[in-house]
Order: sequence, then C-alpha cells, then structure tokens
Amino acid sequence: MKHLGEVLQLSIAFLEERQVARPRRIAEELLATVLNCKRMDLYMQFDRPIEESELAIMRERLKRCAKGEPLEYVIGEVKFLGCSIKVDRRVLIPRPETEIMADLIVKRIQNDFVDGKVLWDLCTGSGCLGISIQKLLPSLSVAISDISDAALSLAKENVLANQVPVQVIQGDLFEPFQNKTADFIVANPPYISVAAFDGLQPSVRDYEPKLALIGGESGMLFYERLAKSLPERLNAGGAAFFEIGFDQKEAVKKIFSHYPWRGIEVLKDWSGHDRFFFLEKQ
Repeated sequence: MKHLGEVLQLSIAFLEERQVARPRRIAEELLATVLNCKRMDLYMQFDRPIEESELAIMRERLKRCAKGEPLEYVIGEVKFLGCSIKVDRRVLIPRPETEIMADLIVKRIQNDFVDGKVLWDLCTGSGCLGISIQKLLPSLSVAISDISDAALSLAKENVLANQVPVQVIQGDLFEPFQNKTADFIVANPPYISVAAFDGLQPSVRDYEPKLALIGGESGMLFYERLAKSLPERLNAGGAAFFEIGFDQKEAVKKIFSHYPWRGIEVLKDWSGHDRFFFLEKQ
C-alpha cells in the first residue's frame, strides 16, 4: 500500500513530465480534496496509507489536469468571499478579480440603508457575485439572471448550498425584469473580443464556456447594450458595478459618458489593471 508522501511525490513528477504549470500546488490541492483535508495537513501525515479507492480518484483527477483541464473544474468548487461555489464547464471559473469586485461592492453599499433594496446580478454564471453579496448583506433583495439555462441550473445548486434567499431568473440581460427596477445592478459580462479569444490560454479557451467570454467583435457589445437600458432600469440614486477588460477603461467610460450618470469611477485590481467600473444615477 502506498503512503501519502510517496503519492504526493509521484503526482508532482507526473505533472512535471507533462509540463503542467504549478505541479506541486496542483498535486497538493488534488490530494487534499481526495483525502478531505487541508493542503498544509498533508505534510503532517506523510506516513498515512492511501486506500486503493482514493488512489483511483487521484489518478483520474491527475489525468484531467495533465490534459489541461482547469484545476477548479477537476475539484469542482472554489471558495469565493466566504462561500463555496460549485463550478464545472457550464460556467466561468470565478476569478480573484471578481471576488475583489464583490468585496468592493459590499463595502460601498453596506453603509446605505439597504433593507429591502433590490440588487440584480446579470450574466451571473455560477452566481458567485449575487450569492456572496446576499450572504454578507442579508437585508438586500437579490436576483441573479443569465441567458444560459445550463449555467442557471448550476447557479441554483449554489443558491441552495449557500442557503441564501436569492431569486434565480433565466433571460437575456434585462429581459426577465420587465417593468421592474433595481437599486443596484452588478455584472461581469462577456468582454473578450473575437480577435483576443484565440489568444487566450488553452485552459480558458478550450474548457470555459465561449458564450460567457466573447462580448461581440470588439468586446464592447454588452456594455453598449447595458448602457441603452440601464437608465430606465436603475432607480434614481442607484448604482451599477461592472467588471471590465484591463484595456477597456476609456471605451467603457465613453459609452457611459452621457446623462444620467455621475460619479463614474474606475478602480484597479491587485495587478494594477483597470478592472472595476462604478457609476451612479442622478
């Protein structure tokens, strides 16, 4: 019977031979999830015997990672601002940048009187934005939407798993909210241009849903569509929060440069890239 330390070293070597990036980190994450423990705990129990059933799961997951499948899909979940979010190929993998945006949104609106106010999370995917915001601000009334039935079926699982009273609605942008308005609207829409798509890392281009990545020929399609309908869907004094591409600041500012917007602000992510677009309605 193999022991934990041996399995870990063999796993690292297997990934190194196949030139997988971050082989030690990936091997640790995989083994920790198989054994249902923390990564750091692995080094406290090197002599632990590994059952054949555990080895079989580890081998299968290693093969998936070796083929280029993202670690998050192989494990099946990510931690996101205190929530456990299930992920698979139906949805984009939540990025650290999006987690930063969720945190910024909560900090910006938590001092307002949010009891009963309405927040919509458009293009929700896994539901990570709306679910995490609802969990931290439970007095908000939150609805999440997406055009993809497949994505929403997973988002519903995440709503239930995180025990939040979030409404899940299928439809394209504002379509499912006819004759309704919101106080806060958030979105991480598709913003990759058609030309940039081919240059994405294979783990993104070949595995994550294309529908959630490409924002039209220029990447601006969804911001242009949002700008047309946002004035009538956002209450006076309300605010909108969008994630944008690192080189899209000026283009997005131009789209939202006209009345009734004020307080337009673009903040940077941890890498120093322009990433978060905030605006308020007069």
